[in-house]
Amino acid sequence: VQLVESGGGLVQPGGSLRLSCAVSGITFDDYAMGWIRQAPGKGLELVSSISHEGTIYYAESAKGRFTISQDNAKNEMYLQMSGLKPDDTAVYYCATYGGDYWGQGTQVTVS
Repeated sequence: VQLVESGGGLVQPGGSLRLSCAVSGITFDDYAMGWIRQAPGKGLELVSSISHEGTIYYAESAKGRFTISQDNAKNEMYLQMSGLKPDDTAVYYCATYGGDYWGQGTQVTVS
């Protein structure tokens, strides 16, 4: 099983980024998926999740600004982030819901 994130980077406040998570070894029929972030000096925060039925969760901090989606044909998951704030600075991980499998993370810096 492999989860590989991409799309992070440095962006100015108010900017946008699209994170991608390429998944292999499992399918979205098997696992709900999520995006988790860890800001400097802070704990893990579930930003958003999506079940195989399409049920979506957003943290309050993400509502109205972030959109989670997945492409079953490509086995990829995405997090479209807009209106980024300095508080969004963190390492973003994709993971199976429940944490069985994690990616290596991608850094998002808003400054």
